Amino acid sequence: MSGRIERSSGARTVARKLALQALYRWQLNACEWQDLVSEFATDADMPRADADYFQGLIAAITRSHAELDAALAPLIDRDPAQLDPVEHALLLIGSYELQHRPEVPFRVVINEAVTLARRFGATDGHKFVNGVLDRAARLWRVEEH
Repeated sequence: MSGRIERSSGARTVARKLALQALYRWQLNACEWQDLVSEFATDADMPRADADYFQGLIAAITRSHAELDAALAPLIDRDPAQLDPVEHALLLIGSYELQHRPEVPFRVVINEAVTLARRFGATDGHKFVNGVLDRAARLWRVEEH
């Protein structure tokens, strides 16, 4: 049973990485969420990803990005549109998961975002992502803190 949980968790990690890449691309060249899902369906990492989770993230975040940005606005020191696209995409993913995926522990949300920020973001981008999502978790996941 624990092997299944680890495999599922790893598949969600890959789904988040692909979602980061898709949302990065979407910020540079907006399109329908279905087009992003189709585009990334052939990615070499997709067989290892939780495809349903990836699709759910992309659909929800592209549909509700204005609301997610509005929720993040009090937690950041600039307009979300001025953020680095990698950091912005990670904050959108983290914001969505913290607000709408209560089954994902807040520490997992933050850890996954920070790990991706270290890998793909600017030199100290992971510190910014960590700080913003930690403040968000304190507001939106009071029962877990």
